[in-house]
Amino acid sequence: MLKPLIQPEAAPPDPGKPALRTFFRIADLWDLSVDDQITLLGLSSRSTYFKWKREGTDFLPKDTLERISYILGIYKALQILLPDESAADSWVRRPNSALPFAGESALDRMLSGNVIDLYIVRQYLDAERGGTA
Repeated sequence: MLKPLIQPEAAPPDPGKPALRTFFRIADLWDLSVDDQITLLGLSSRSTYFKWKREGTDFLPKDTLERISYILGIYKALQILLPDESAADSWVRRPNSALPFAGESALDRMLSGNVIDLYIVRQYLDAERGGTA
């Protein structure tokens, strides 16, 4: 029997479970409450949050993946800017006089519930480390 000339491509694995695992690790390091985590993930259902925390999921909505991507970028930028892990992890809670924060913490800004606020925090940190947003 002849083999087809073109092999069908395997579907790329969904990043849902690894993305959630990483998000939950960062949430622990940042000492985020359940409500903070639900807000950062953009969820409206506590039951979905607890199901994802317990079992993971094979599919994450695009919005949730975008939110997690920004949080991963924020975490990475902080690790680069502040090599002391405890300083990096506590930075999100400290009041900040920089323009995007107006005396509030980066976490306060991120907890507005809007994806754009995650982007703004990420953009600020990328600029601080000399990168581009």
